[in-house]
Amino acid sequence: MDELWKNKIFAIHITAAAGSVALGTAVTYPFDTIKVLVQVSSGSSKQLTATQALERVRKISGNSGLFNGFGWLALGRILGVGARFGTYEIVTAFYKDGRQYNYVHVSEALMAGMVAGAAESLLSSPFELIKLRAQVTSASRVPSHSSVLNKQVVAPVIEKLLRGYTPEKKALNYSVDLLSTLTNKHSNMTSALQGYPWMMSGSGNPPSVFNVRRPSEIISLEGWRALWRGLRPGLVRDSVYGGVFFSTWQFLHNAMLDWKAVGMDPIPSVNEDVDPLSPLAVSLAAGFSGSVAAVSSHCFDTAKCRSLCTVLPKFVSLERKLLKWKRPGSRFERFTGIHPADRNVLFNGIWLRMARCGVASFFMVGYYFLAVDQLVSRGNRLT
Repeated sequence: MDELWKNKIFAIHITAAAGSVALGTAVTYPFDTIKVLVQVSSGSSKQLTATQALERVRKISGNSGLFNGFGWLALGRILGVGARFGTYEIVTAFYKDGRQYNYVHVSEALMAGMVAGAAESLLSSPFELIKLRAQVTSASRVPSHSSVLNKQVVAPVIEKLLRGYTPEKKALNYSVDLLSTLTNKHSNMTSALQGYPWMMSGSGNPPSVFNVRRPSEIISLEGWRALWRGLRPGLVRDSVYGGVFFSTWQFLHNAMLDWKAVGMDPIPSVNEDVDPLSPLAVSLAAGFSGSVAAVSSHCFDTAKCRSLCTVLPKFVSLERKLLKWKRPGSRFERFTGIHPADRNVLFNGIWLRMARCGVASFFMVGYYFLAVDQLVSRGNRLT
């Protein structure tokens, strides 16, 4: 009977955690969509505002466009946040092992949070790629498949690598005109050029993001490694976020316990003797910690999003590997995965991400406590 009750309690916590993450993601997903559009659509000379991004999404995709890719992010966050908190508990268990009291220092929470953030990044990276491309598609004018087919026939190699994609005829004809000064020994140079993967877009550039947004299309054109593109800035971002989040939360938790202990008579000597904190106070602390962590890691988030918004075919990756291509930028930029061209846009959308992370953390922790309390009390009544 005891073993059955333990399994039931474990299932209750898993259900409450998954529901809390899904709720926090759903409430703040429009903020995430607008933030991503501001990050990837802005340049050093042209800045896209949040109002412009919102109007563009509503004009092209309607209000439902704000939730494009929600399912992928919800699934990725359930797995990623579970890995974050699970890894944090495992690491802090080693810190607390052998101590007389159940206590974690702020510095220890910082180190454990960085390890937990890295684990989260490894799990959630593929889902974030598909989610981001769905969000960009919601603000992009995608030509209908039937209208494009009337303009130009797709070459077999393009149809094999990227189903549903047709090169831009105007750009392709321009490329043919550039080669017209050479000796033309081919009866149909336009059709011949379409047989080469690097002419997919008709201009020598890779296809647009909205043409490579489904998992099958990404794997076919860019390979399996593309699912973990931007892993370098993603690891740094989530490590910084996890470290700052847990250390700030631990500091606030200790401060609230000390404040509550002052009003008790006699004053407790250890934190375990202090009355439990209210769920609202813990939720507010989590929301504030999420906002602070978002500010600390935002520049790496921008670098991650902009790298995911770039279509990099497999043959280009192979060429870079064979030519031993070196990353541009300073040593710090190469280590963290920041492109030098993005230096002026690294803090775009910082207020949107600050609000999203703060509100999501508040709802996630608050709903988790509420759900566990309701499910456990209902289970006690049934037993």
